[in-house]
Amino acid sequence: MNRIELNPEVCNGRPVIRGTRIAVHTILGFLSAGDSMEEILQGYPQLTQADVLACLDYARRLAESHSVVRLAS
Repeated sequence: MNRIELNPEVCNGRPVIRGTRIAVHTILGFLSAGDSMEEILQGYPQLTQADVLACLDYARRLAESHSVVRLAS
C-alpha cells in the first residue's frame, strides 16, 4: 500500500496515488465505467499499471474491512 497516501493537505484527505493529486475514486470510477487500463494510462501518463492496481487493492481492502453492526430496536 505504499502507492496510496492519505494526507489532509492533499485533496481534503481523500486517498490519492502517492506523489499526485489523482484520487483513488477517480481511477475506480474510470474502471467501473468500463475504461481499460490502457485508456487510463494514456489519460494519465504519470501513472503506472502498478498505481492502477494499487487503487483496486485499496478498494478490496476497504470492502474486506467493512462490517455491519445491528442496532437494538
